[in-house]
Amino acid sequence: MIDQGARDRVVRVRSLQEFFHSSINDVVERQRVDIDPHAAHYVVNLLTIFSRSTELYEDQSEYYGLRPLALMLAEAANTERLDQRNYLLQRIGDVALFIAGFFADGLASKAVDVDYYIYMGGNAYDSLSDEIRGTFRGRAFAPVYRELADKFQVLVDVLNEVAESARQNSDVDLLRTYEVWLKTGSKRAEALLRQSGVEPLRSPIRRH
Repeated sequence: MIDQGARDRVVRVRSLQEFFHSSINDVVERQRVDIDPHAAHYVVNLLTIFSRSTELYEDQSEYYGLRPLALMLAEAANTERLDQRNYLLQRIGDVALFIAGFFADGLASKAVDVDYYIYMGGNAYDSLSDEIRGTFRGRAFAPVYRELADKFQVLVDVLNEVAESARQNSDVDLLRTYEVWLKTGSKRAEALLRQSGVEPLRSPIRRH
């Protein structure tokens, strides 16, 4: 069982965390949007955490990769364990925000587009906020998840601009390199990502 509290704490990967923090703050100011600082801090930590494959991918008996959001939602609806349901709701929101924020362009050729991720992610955070309200953990995090739900589209727009800005201005263009690897499977792009401390995002690999 994954320790839910551990996922709420800061995981420091210094260079990437500073990059995400400064980039998000710059875009928030430029777009003149109102985002609660605690929610912005959560997003910075989320992006930093998901730069590590051990946090982003799932290693199940059937596959290794990202599990479809619909399957996670079905599991959340069917489980009787409150902690597992809350973990799955958070996981849906986190994955949806990451994908919609950084890989929206790549979704155009997929079975589901960015609107699906926005719908699933916003609803997951909304449900999670309701689930934990009134609990000890909820006193700290229920307002954060509510803000993430209410501002999901705004946050996606912010992350889209962060991604675009990184492609144009970054000396080490991690996001563009990530995009090249995602589309082509380039070994060189994969090596550059790993040298920068980033594990490439993979689709689920079925195991037979």
